[in-house]
Amino acid sequence: MMTISGDKIILTAITMDDLDFISGIECDQQLWYYEESVQSDVLAVRERYAEKIKSTDEPTSYYYIVTRTNDSSKRPIGFAKIRSYIFSRKSWEIGYCILPEFGGKEYGTEAGKLLLQFAFEQLEAHKVVGMCNAKNSRSAGILEHIGMTREAIFKEELFWHDEWTDQYYYSILDKEYK
Repeated sequence: MMTISGDKIILTAITMDDLDFISGIECDQQLWYYEESVQSDVLAVRERYAEKIKSTDEPTSYYYIVTRTNDSSKRPIGFAKIRSYIFSRKSWEIGYCILPEFGGKEYGTEAGKLLLQFAFEQLEAHKVVGMCNAKNSRSAGILEHIGMTREAIFKEELFWHDEWTDQYYYSILDKEYK
């Protein structure tokens, strides 16, 4: 089981014991306010992640539960992931979500930094990308704070809340990370 430790948080690979938490997060409309669509079928989400956990294929994505280092109960406070974006180009995409009651404590920032470290040091990534709704200033701020550069604005990329909305595309190269 892969664990990535930071100063404030620990990223622990998901297990079958985490399926209730993950499916609850993935189906939380408020938590994913800035997303174009949100899954509503808890059982489908649960089954999808159970299959990922059981898979013996070479991983093209990694999923983590976020807990605080100073919490002996190991209560999950969020979710983080990294997936192969364009495999042949050694490009990976990161994503993270911290529960609102734990926001503002830089847990999302540290999760992003830990994912970058994992991508460049373990996965030998050439490039890591992150995307967010242009109206999601908190997510954009985190991506910038961890050293990523806004590389593009995809004009009216997302159909969000009955209107077309821009999407920001961020990236960082291995030579920029070092």
